[in-house]
Amino acid sequence: MLLKRLMNERKRIWLKVTGRVQGVGFRYFTRREAERLGLVGWVRNMPNGDVEAEAEGIPEQIDAFVASIRRGPSASRIAEIMVNDLPVLNGEALFEIRMF
Repeated sequence: MLLKRLMNERKRIWLKVTGRVQGVGFRYFTRREAERLGLVGWVRNMPNGDVEAEAEGIPEQIDAFVASIRRGPSASRIAEIMVNDLPVLNGEALFEIRMF
């Protein structure tokens, strides 16, 4: 019963981060934060210099993740973060770094 409730309470987001976010360890920072919070999903650099990610977990974990991403690693300079809700996938087992 608890597992079913937790699955129903899951949330998935897509986010795009612009600014100085490539070449500063942003993908690794994102993966560390996601793993620390128990999220699944992925992160990748975009050809235009942005970073894109999807993350899934319970809403409180997602909120904490977005707050961490807003801070970013110390060498980054975030100009903007866009966040949109997505349908939950429920099929991933980890948070990975993807290529373009």
